[in-house]
This record gives sequence, C-alpha cells and structure tokens, in this order.
Amino acid sequence: MKIYTKTGDKGQTSLIGGTRVPKYHLRIETYGTVDELNSYIGLIMCQDIDNHYKQLLKEIQDRLFTVGASLAADPEKSKMKIPDLHEHDITLLETEMDAMNDLLPALKHFVLPGGNTIVSYCHIARCVCRRAERLTVELAESNFVDERVSVYLNRLSDYLFVLARKLNMDFSVEENIWIPRV
Repeated sequence: MKIYTKTGDKGQTSLIGGTRVPKYHLRIETYGTVDELNSYIGLIMCQDIDNHYKQLLKEIQDRLFTVGASLAADPEKSKMKIPDLHEHDITLLETEMDAMNDLLPALKHFVLPGGNTIVSYCHIARCVCRRAERLTVELAESNFVDERVSVYLNRLSDYLFVLARKLNMDFSVEENIWIPRV
C-alpha cells in the first residue's frame, strides 16, 4: 500500500464512508486536532516518567484513535464498524485523577504552565485537548457526534492538568502559581 494517493492534491479528502470534503472542513479540523493531541501524548510517554503513567497514556492514545475514527466517519454514509468510547473510559480518567489528587496539596491558586520540560509538555497537550474539545462541541451543533467524545476530551484535559501537577511533585519541582498583582 502506498502512503501517497494523490487524491488530496486539489484540497479535498475523504471521510470514512467516502464523502469528499475540503481539507479545511470542520470535521477534518476536529479529528486533525485530536491527532495533534495524540502526538503530544506520545511525546509525554517518551519522557522519563513512571511506567504507570506511560501505560495509561498508551491507553489514552488508543482511545484517541477511537475518537479520531468516530470524528472521521460520515455518520450518514459510513458502514464501517468504528470502536466506541465507553463510560469506563471516562471513569478511568476520573479514578486516576482522584488517586493523584489524594497525594497533591490542595489547589489554592491558579497554576501557570511550566515547572520542567515534561510538565510543560503536559500543559501543551492540555491546551490542544481543550481546542479539540471546543471544535468537537462546534461540530456537534450541526453534525452527529457521540456525546461521550466531548465528555472524554473534557476529562482528558483535566487529567493532563492533574498529571502536570503530579509530575511536578514527583520531580520535586515547585508549582508555578499565579499571584495576581493588585
């Protein structure tokens, strides 16, 4: 199988189901942003972090491929069986956040992105995740989108924030808190 097909050379691409749309179509932008997020998750996984986090991030990457496939399918024409997100995918993120939060100091200030490089990657991924969520919500206003996709992305951005805090703690790096100047 060749990687290049030349079918997109004139600015069009196909959704799962065969529908041709412009490459700037909201659906393409949405799943492209999920793909970008998945790449940042991979970058975090490549860092020197606890294996537990790496295993969970690998699971998140798998779920993001499911999200991407769901978003790439024309809901009216696709006959391909696309894997589903499940409630337990969302509760897994919640359970992991709860476990990390039990070890973290109470959050009393806004946290500025940073601390170290690994934590900064988490914050970048969190921001990309929020963008993917916003695009998904916009897409859902005019097209069918499984509501669990938006919920999953919302939870994932929260997870990445808590992971950033926990990694700062693991690396004994003081959080970069925002103290407003009055």
